[in-house]
Amino acid sequence: MSKKTLNAQNLKALGADRLANLLIEVSTGSAEIKRRLRLELSHNIGPAELARDVRKRLSALRKSTSFVGWRRRKALIKDLTIQCDMITEKIAPDDPVAAFELLWEFIELAPFIHGRVDDSRGDVGEVFRAALFRFEDIGPRALPDPVALAARVWDAVSDNGYGEFDGLIGLLAPTMGPDGLEHLKMLVQAEAETPPEPTQDHEALRFLRDLRSDSGNYAADRQSRLVQQCLQEIAEAQGDVEAYIAQYSGQDLARPLVAAEVAQLLLAEGRAEDALDRLTRADLGGRGFGQAEWDAAYIACLIALDRTDNAQAHRWERFSETLHPDFLRDYLKLLPDFDDVEAEEAAKAHALEFENVHKALAFLLSWPDFSAAARLIESRTAELDGDFYDVLAPAADALREKHPLAAVLLWRKMIDFALIQGRATRYRHAADHLMDCAALDAEIIDYGPVAPHDAYLAGLQVRHERKVSFWDKVR
Repeated sequence: MSKKTLNAQNLKALGADRLANLLIEVSTGSAEIKRRLRLELSHNIGPAELARDVRKRLSALRKSTSFVGWRRRKALIKDLTIQCDMITEKIAPDDPVAAFELLWEFIELAPFIHGRVDDSRGDVGEVFRAALFRFEDIGPRALPDPVALAARVWDAVSDNGYGEFDGLIGLLAPTMGPDGLEHLKMLVQAEAETPPEPTQDHEALRFLRDLRSDSGNYAADRQSRLVQQCLQEIAEAQGDVEAYIAQYSGQDLARPLVAAEVAQLLLAEGRAEDALDRLTRADLGGRGFGQAEWDAAYIACLIALDRTDNAQAHRWERFSETLHPDFLRDYLKLLPDFDDVEAEEAAKAHALEFENVHKALAFLLSWPDFSAAARLIESRTAELDGDFYDVLAPAADALREKHPLAAVLLWRKMIDFALIQGRATRYRHAADHLMDCAALDAEIIDYGPVAPHDAYLAGLQVRHERKVSFWDKVR
């Protein structure tokens, strides 16, 4: 390796004096580098000195009100990451009590930061989420008073506008211990018995919030959700499944997603019969949100109860309804040799006749069986919708090499849709598809009942001669 390569080994050869002078030089005019160097110098003095500097920086970030635009976002994220690393990597090993306090102050900084930066990409929030998880290892070493910590946790999660403290109860449960968790539960239950305070917002804002809430009372709904979430997190930390389930209303338990979650909890405790009972009482009307999770839990229950035949029947039924490949794969895994081949062929035959031709095409391509996909396209071309370019375009690319006619039929569908509907934004793609059709023309020996390329092109020129911008792109 060259001695000019920038790495630690080569830089060490410069010697301490030259490196120190270089650092002074490169830090001139850079507040970021100077701040980083001062932190390292403070750490060299000791954790107390470093903690003092970190606290000063957190205070400065809290007081700042200037908006952080996209040009300064990266620098802000780097600054936050450095402060967090100083707390968790350099202070915590020597002084976990100070690190615990500083980490808490760091998380409390989140609302002030979010209030002056656009975090639509989520990377600022990710810095705080990563920091929050460090409580799990620092907390037990800091040994705070369990009851006082419980009160502090409650204050944090009850004023959690940006979700910065989401998951805090579970992370600090080992640190709070049984006494702390019981005290926290008492605080949450006291909140549940306290009438919610009316919000001080403008009447119009309160009206809009009430419209969005289930009961028409935003404050009450928010309080109810907070109490439910906290009591469930406490129950989970205490390993009390029944207390966790008790926080769901009968209406909640009828939802497939909630029923599936509860069933998985009961399954983990070896209570497969109870889990299955919960699932069978769910409302499956509409086969909508949470259906996939419900199916997974239902099959797991049947397997746990040694009702493999029922599990297999459910897999086949759900595959037949949805063409979801996971159901078919799991179904085939349990079949003996040769039976699995016959079942797979039956599944493909079902897909070829499936009502939704686009779902059928997506399944056959993902399985994959390109020959069956080509047969589907050639036999049901009229049902294909050229607007479904997210399905048809990748399908045509996958089929063009070995099934050129099927690929051409898909391209024609997209071309026709763009021109008939006058979708000028798609003309460039349509022109490319027309060139693809021309390129594959020599490879198609028999077009069958559909027009060959020359005839199709002539028809386009007659029907859409006035689409000048399209023909300009073709030329």
